[in-house]
Amino acid sequence: MNLEKGEKGAGLWATPQIPDIGIYKLAVKKRLDGKFEWVHFQHRLDGTRKVLLRGEIESKDRLSAVLEVTNSTLLRIYGVIMQVADFSASTTDGKKFDGPVQ
Repeated sequence: MNLEKGEKGAGLWATPQIPDIGIYKLAVKKRLDGKFEWVHFQHRLDGTRKVLLRGEIESKDRLSAVLEVTNSTLLRIYGVIMQVADFSASTTDGKKFDGPVQ
């Protein structure tokens, strides 16, 4: 997920490492129009990413429903859930910034 100028990261959740699978993540950004865009993806062991689902919600309050559905599926299949995660990102000019987001 890319952040365009003026958009803000609104959250990142991740599972623990799942053996032979990788890490499942949910990233959320607040767009300029005030809506929230989210993407649920698998960060594989080889470093590649596979997008599983994408969507948008009107308010951050609706995010709990997205987390509930994805976490219930992950818990049923792998016995894990996503929790607030640290992130590492960089701007287009190469400046890095890190930290927890929620």
